[in-house]
Amino acid sequence: MHSHFFPEMDASRSEKARISGLPWLLKTDAENGYIMVGDRHFRPITNACWAASARLEDMDRCGVDVQVMSATPVMFGYSRPAKDAAESAAFFNDLALDLCAPDPARLKVMCQVPLQDTDLACKELERAMAAGHIGVHIGNHLGNRNLDDEGLMTFMQHAASIGAPVLIHPWDMMARERMPKYMLQWLVAMPAETQLSILSLILSGAFERLPRSLKLCFAHGGGSFAFLLGRVDNAWQYRDIVREDCPNRPSSYLDRFYVDSAVFSDEALKLLVDVMGDERVMLGSDYPFPLGEQQIGDLVRHHADLGDEAKARILGGNAATFFNI
Repeated sequence: MHSHFFPEMDASRSEKARISGLPWLLKTDAENGYIMVGDRHFRPITNACWAASARLEDMDRCGVDVQVMSATPVMFGYSRPAKDAAESAAFFNDLALDLCAPDPARLKVMCQVPLQDTDLACKELERAMAAGHIGVHIGNHLGNRNLDDEGLMTFMQHAASIGAPVLIHPWDMMARERMPKYMLQWLVAMPAETQLSILSLILSGAFERLPRSLKLCFAHGGGSFAFLLGRVDNAWQYRDIVREDCPNRPSSYLDRFYVDSAVFSDEALKLLVDVMGDERVMLGSDYPFPLGEQQIGDLVRHHADLGDEAKARILGGNAATFFNI
């Protein structure tokens, strides 16, 4: 339930995106290409990002029955004028459904929205869900606005009201100037961003105001959250400034959200399941990117400390419930 796509578009749309400084696909051959932002090479990608046939072949190789796709975060457009971002979101959302068309029973997709404008975001969410999307994929912050921002809270409340599950993905990572090499933004800042997202909801008291019907999932195993939850509980117990807006122990909110399983080691997955419970972890791979799980599901399937029922929940049952599949 955590995989990404980047769609192919026609030549006129690609040229328009290039001129406007928007993301577009530059194919170098039938199987390879680059995500471009304007005239800048952003990331090399393979045809698994834009070709359903390649994706389905990989799913067969890994024994994956159903895969849920979401936008590559560079597509979000949160820094652009809201009207432009809304048009771009609708365009990408329609292309995403086209990507699912060869096998809609196996390929599912979450939409993106112009999150910088709450009204437009709610409107596009409704349109996309009616068109066939099964949830919404959002970034974990908007500039300096964390998830407890009132506008983002209103959007999540609306998502709950129409039954739209929400996947929260880290993006636009902190402290870039200190992490220029070795993919440290992805290795250090990305887990920190995800933990920050979760704690912004817990410590602000946001979960006291969000409906329990809201389905939230945090990508990348919740980042560093599970490992540091004891530190947070300890701070809540002994420092009143941590308790200021959070009426209950932070660990008491674990039943309000899910995480994915993309943690890449037996020890990390055991800790994650011990903290969250096997009913709150869903199979996520970050496919098809190099930092994702290459043999999707193997970490869960071959884990010595997980029983058959726990594996079945993580490998499919939890996601089927989460997305109403």
